[in-house]
Amino acid sequence: MHRSRLAGFIIDCKTDNLEQAAQFWSAALGYELRPKNEEPSPLYRSMQTDKLGLHVEVQAVQHDSRVHLDIETDDIEAEAQRLEALGARRVEKVHTWIVMEAPTGQRFCIVRPQNKNFAATANQWK
Repeated sequence: MHRSRLAGFIIDCKTDNLEQAAQFWSAALGYELRPKNEEPSPLYRSMQTDKLGLHVEVQAVQHDSRVHLDIETDDIEAEAQRLEALGARRVEKVHTWIVMEAPTGQRFCIVRPQNKNFAATANQWK
């Protein structure tokens, strides 16, 4: 048995200026950016969205710009298998997460729990 839920949205930006992209999306969505020195990687800028219970990040990427979502889980392999049974396919494993593709072509990631309220709000699967 494992649990999972929508973790948040990642705005993939093919850009050489992540800070400018993050400033745009922060202003467009109305959320303050987390202080830059609190970011775990120079490839991400996160917004302060604690009230939503979701994370929203701007990420510098090499592929075309797009938005993808993350599904957080306490068992990445079990969640990948559950989603494969629904028709998704694995694209690649990156560090601690798995990139998946829905039957309709959208890419998404399965990640470790990201939100403080994960245990209280996640779906439970058998």
